Amino acid sequence: MAHRRSPAAALGGWSATHRKTAVFGWLLFVILATVIGGAVGQKQLSDAQQGVGSSAQALQILQDAGLTAPASEMVLVHDATETADAAGFRQAVTQVTAAVHATGQTTNLQSPYTTGLISKDRHYALVEFDMTGAASSAGDRVQPVLDAVAKVQAANPGLRINEVGDASGDHWVNQSLGTDFKHAEWTAVPLAFGILLAAFAALIAALLPVVLAVTAFMAALGLLDLISHAVPQSSSSNSVMLLMGLAVGVDYCLFYLRRERQERAAGRDPKQALDIAAATSGHSVLVSGLTVMVAMAGMFLTGMHIFEGFALASILVVAIAMLGSVTVLPALLAMLGDRIDWGRRKSRRHRPANPNGGRVWNATMAKVLDHPKGFAAVAAGFLIVLAIPALGLRTQSLDVNQQLPASSPLVQTYNAISAEFPASPAPGMIVIQTPDVNSNAVVEGIAAFKTDAAADGALGSGPVQVAPYPAQRVVKILFPVAGQGRDAQAVASLDTLRTKVLPHTLGAIPHTTAVVGGSLAFSTDFNGQLDNRIVPVFLFVLGVTFLVMLLAFRSWVIAGTAILLNLLSTGAAYGVMVAVFQHGWGASLVGTKPVGALESWIPLFVFVVLFGLSMDYHVFVVSRIREAHDRGLTTKDAVAHGLRATAGTITSAAAIMVAVFGVFGTLGMQDFKQLGIGLGVAILLDATVIRVLLLPTVMTLLGERNWPRSKRRVPEQRPEPVAVLR
Repeated sequence: MAHRRSPAAALGGWSATHRKTAVFGWLLFVILATVIGGAVGQKQLSDAQQGVGSSAQALQILQDAGLTAPASEMVLVHDATETADAAGFRQAVTQVTAAVHATGQTTNLQSPYTTGLISKDRHYALVEFDMTGAASSAGDRVQPVLDAVAKVQAANPGLRINEVGDASGDHWVNQSLGTDFKHAEWTAVPLAFGILLAAFAALIAALLPVVLAVTAFMAALGLLDLISHAVPQSSSSNSVMLLMGLAVGVDYCLFYLRRERQERAAGRDPKQALDIAAATSGHSVLVSGLTVMVAMAGMFLTGMHIFEGFALASILVVAIAMLGSVTVLPALLAMLGDRIDWGRRKSRRHRPANPNGGRVWNATMAKVLDHPKGFAAVAAGFLIVLAIPALGLRTQSLDVNQQLPASSPLVQTYNAISAEFPASPAPGMIVIQTPDVNSNAVVEGIAAFKTDAAADGALGSGPVQVAPYPAQRVVKILFPVAGQGRDAQAVASLDTLRTKVLPHTLGAIPHTTAVVGGSLAFSTDFNGQLDNRIVPVFLFVLGVTFLVMLLAFRSWVIAGTAILLNLLSTGAAYGVMVAVFQHGWGASLVGTKPVGALESWIPLFVFVVLFGLSMDYHVFVVSRIREAHDRGLTTKDAVAHGLRATAGTITSAAAIMVAVFGVFGTLGMQDFKQLGIGLGVAILLDATVIRVLLLPTVMTLLGERNWPRSKRRVPEQRPEPVAVLR
């Protein structure tokens, strides 16, 4: 009976035989996906779709009624010596209003002398206005207004005159994202190429994984643009896809290519080397890719559009990178043959692989495997200590002053406004949908809301603005929330409004819907939804990962070990993120300041990604250990052999991932910085502490119990003496 080849071996064999079909088919796929995706563009999530709960419902009511809020802007005028009553101060305010009005881009322009938006010490005044046109495009049209304000500032050097708001914030973020995205592309790709060049010492061998990873990302981005018209995406999805695409795309090709080169160096002919690489590393790539994708699918359980977008983006790019690694890569290797080593010194080509590893690696492994209990205890203890700060993990949807660098004038202005005008720049909002906005019940309900909210201490200082829209049957109320920003008092005030004030006032009106919105409510609802869904997501990822590992290795011990080791590295990564970004320990080393919380979506996303990516190493290493064990080595010897055989590959792969994630850690946006540092630290720990210390020691301590009963080796035992009967 013919031996049945694995799917990876079959795909590799077909591609090597049909080289042109595989290569040109891949190029055609990438070009078509990129062109079609670019032509249709990417549809973004609406403000309502990005949220959950009543805050999202409030936005949806306004959106359905065609009452999407305009982009609001504010100009802060500050004089450290003169008050707002001084002639020079008044003249500066007049110049601001005149300059802003002259742009023709604004409406609802209001002077602080009319609205009363002057600070208690009268050294600050706030000019308010809205941008004309759609809020979604205001960031693209705000530059003339920013220029006009800048000219007034230049004419009044003794005062501080700065603009902040929805449009200027979007403008800065869009510029920052564009710059950051280009920086990530132009830094991460050369870094990956440099690491591969050092690993292979050959130009083509180093270039191939990078080219395949980049083309996989391009194809996935095109498909995502197309799919986004059915499943709208967050603006962060592209960055997530780039990060995942470069990390797994390069690693998968590296695993495959390194194994093929090792087999050639060991004396196999090109076909044999490619067949072995397809059956071994190709299989590991399929198992790893499948594990990553099912882990990413866990984000669909959140019921939140932003996570569904992240899941879809990640699954697309991983699937395409995985398929490219087991199809077009073997086709290219078959085409190139030993020309893959072009650029490498001839004396180094086909150098026999050293099965015993280097002296330093050998000495380290010998000590670790000879004293497994001690090294396992030290490694586990180290990771647990790193994880301790995670016990105080706090999340929130970061404000603009937390997302952007503290040195940004936008952030400094935002902070000054928050301190001097607590109701700005983010007031609370209530949206009422009712048959008759002018009915006595609605009018009395609004009056009762104001009275009860003030009596319960839920309202801050400042006016309550009521805007009725009779034709749309909607009323929008903006009010100052007691407290500042998102502190404990503000959260308590919001809870009071929702649970006590609203149900007995506006919520009691028949045939009327009254919901609380605003940025504080948005963040609270987002975190509440995550709190409710995080356990099911974690259980899904843990369960599915266990099942995939169980199917791949037919050993519940190996599957269980993988779960425990991943939990340790993930916990340590959480601890480092909390220490740096919440408490500020070592924050200056990564060019940031503590913001008191992690971005709401970061912990869940990091957990899912790490559980997927760490399987790259685990599957690859354990597969080599199993190969050695199947050839007759004891578990201890098989562990030593597997780690020696994969040392160079894993080191290069980890260096690439850490470099790619590290690039994201240098970006200006706080959420990308948190994501990059968290993932980079986790992969570094996974490739060092987990792979070098915990994995080998745990497998050595477990011995033959790692393997299915049918593959366990029974150690030789001396025959017991038989008693002689006399």
